[in-house]
Amino acid sequence: MINQLSMILAINTALGTINPLIKNLVVAGIIILGAVIIVRVAFYLLRRTTKRWDMDLTVVQVLQDIIKYSIYIIAAAIILKQMGIDVSAIVLSLGIAGVAVGFGAREVIANFISGLFILGDKSFKVGDTIEISNKKGKVTKVGFRTTTITTPNNSVITVPNSAFSSNPYINYTYTDRRRVDLNVTLPYETDLEKIGQIFEEEVSKFSWVLTEPKPNMLIKELSDVGIKVTLSAWTDEPWKVAKYRTLMAKDIKKMLGKENE
Repeated sequence: MINQLSMILAINTALGTINPLIKNLVVAGIIILGAVIIVRVAFYLLRRTTKRWDMDLTVVQVLQDIIKYSIYIIAAAIILKQMGIDVSAIVLSLGIAGVAVGFGAREVIANFISGLFILGDKSFKVGDTIEISNKKGKVTKVGFRTTTITTPNNSVITVPNSAFSSNPYINYTYTDRRRVDLNVTLPYETDLEKIGQIFEEEVSKFSWVLTEPKPNMLIKELSDVGIKVTLSAWTDEPWKVAKYRTLMAKDIKKMLGKENE
């Protein structure tokens, strides 16, 4: 850092006789380049610290945003001062025009504070599968202002952090275990006790099904079209529930086909 500042001062002296505008542009470019280098070095050191101390990826991403924005703001202030612009006057002007910019600033602050609450509460982290406002996906980034989730069809959704403070959301992977449910409608003449036993035996053969709690069948409704039941099994891989539900459905279809023969 000291070497970079010395280089800037030396260049500043050398450019003393050159057109002030060109001089300011050159110095601004050097400051921006220095800021970019400092950000990359800080990210590199942060990644090394992460591997050494096994830090959560969510914390790392938030810290990266804080470091990045802080360095860029400082660089912008140095550039403005180099150009002879009084930063304190700008801050005062923003204070006078606070009514005009207040709403935008309030939203940014709300997103930042919500991000800190997400970090502190640990309600979800990078890698979790969540759903908010009927949008479901895997959390790929928790940032300074926004959270990014990727849907099963590979669409990327950016959600303001403040949305998690004002809207209910579901974390499907918060716990290590999750139940896989499959709704099935059976004919009235079906022997429910026999089907329940066969279901437990067949589903228990899957490697992903936990032995406790045991797979079971729950009668939900006696409808006009048949007996509606829910077949359930537990897994310790909550992020694969959709895949396992499909596997279970295929197996149950084969089982019911054999019973009807």
